[in-house]
Amino acid sequence: MSKIIVVGAGIAGLTAAIKASESGVPVNLISPDFSERSQSVMAMGGINASLNTKGENDSVKQHFEDTMNSGCWINDENAVWKLTSNAPKIISWLERLGTSFTRDEKGNVDLRYFGGQKKQRTAYAGARTGKQIVTSLVNECRKKEAEGHVKRFTPFRFVSLIFTDEKECCGVNCINENTGEIKSFTGDAVILATGGFNNLFGRTSGSIHNDGYATAKAFTQGVELANLEMIQYHPTTVKTPVKRMLITEAARGEGGKLFILKDGKPWYFMKEWYPEQAELMPRDVVSRSIYKASDAGRKEVYLDITHLDEKTIKEKLDEVYDVCMTYLNLNPIEEPIPIYPGIHYFMGGIRTDENHKTNINGLYAAGECSCQYHGANRLGGNSLLGAIHGGCIAAENAILENPQGKIISDIVSPDRYEDNRTADIMNKSMGIYRSEDELNNALMELDKINEDNALILLARACIISALERKESRGAHQRIDYPQSNEEFKKSTCVRYDGRIRVSFK
Repeated sequence: MSKIIVVGAGIAGLTAAIKASESGVPVNLISPDFSERSQSVMAMGGINASLNTKGENDSVKQHFEDTMNSGCWINDENAVWKLTSNAPKIISWLERLGTSFTRDEKGNVDLRYFGGQKKQRTAYAGARTGKQIVTSLVNECRKKEAEGHVKRFTPFRFVSLIFTDEKECCGVNCINENTGEIKSFTGDAVILATGGFNNLFGRTSGSIHNDGYATAKAFTQGVELANLEMIQYHPTTVKTPVKRMLITEAARGEGGKLFILKDGKPWYFMKEWYPEQAELMPRDVVSRSIYKASDAGRKEVYLDITHLDEKTIKEKLDEVYDVCMTYLNLNPIEEPIPIYPGIHYFMGGIRTDENHKTNINGLYAAGECSCQYHGANRLGGNSLLGAIHGGCIAAENAILENPQGKIISDIVSPDRYEDNRTADIMNKSMGIYRSEDELNNALMELDKINEDNALILLARACIISALERKESRGAHQRIDYPQSNEEFKKSTCVRYDGRIRVSFK
């Protein structure tokens, strides 16, 4: 074994680098910026695991069922079972690395309710869970760097995959964003941990570093994608001059309520429509409910946490408090927060099996760029879990690779493309509700911009996937096909061979 190449240094990439190096395999860890500036640090709410410390008889089986139900049963059952089974061990591992989880009165890692789950299952570190986990992983990775097992390359951004003459992936071409130097990294396997495709939609809740280019370019090079139509709108985001910012689901987990004014009085529509779980219904349900109650955004929707005690808001929801005070000039202790759903997570991405392997030998994917755990809708608290578990599994399997062919490396220039028109087209056509007319119009508009660019090709693949799924399921809602259809209880599989081809598997 010569080397593993990991592209992306957020939680999935860091985990993969640590785990591969623990097996004695040298790792090149490549990223456009330092881990402390990755999207992973933005994760506020928590990480799921059935620790069962609240006397609720929680179990791996129930975590599995909640995950599958939320994903509308098009997620990979074998992969989800591995994910939920491994979750308690992941929490223990993170504790050993020094992650400062919030504790309950007995000294256990504290757990709280999160959307789509009837059990207290979400471990957290105040409202800064992502930052705490990144910090512990960075410290562990630095040890591996000091020992010479991990070599970090920053600021390098992905340009293209490198193959052998046997069509095996054996490396990547990257560009140094400071100097413009194109550098090739080769090894026995590549793990992509490059996040979602925020750049297609402009102002999302995610990082601009996660522009989707790696997924798009890999697609043009023969890598299969899946479920591109499944885009999660987080129910509670706020608008700022730069982007939409998240108001964590933990605010609802702690008892926050959604309302609009009706006849001058608060109407708590979630409690009326879903009396059992109310605001803690799955994210796709809450987002659609906000859309409906607000008359498609024409009426203001509020998240009210003013009834919570000040200590809860300033300690357990500290980042919510900071966001509101800093960006909205609003004190959430005294005033309700104006919110609306915003694009937050991409359930679709690079198609991987339960071992995180793609259709290309030698190529693996983990984290948000990988598709298998979340199906049609992701449970809050499962993204951090999926990133860490995915990094572990990808590393475990990547170290078994041994390419046989001769390296063929074509140095290519990156064809990144930024155009506000693309974001406008995607936001209009791929919203909470979609229709055939709007999707077809979007394809025609994209044709006018740049047909050959990788990101435009990815945008087209998203829209064609949405057109082909002639039903409503989870995050994909068609006003012209409002019901779910058993015929489509499958994942979309998307490949490119000069044409975008979508099938259901």
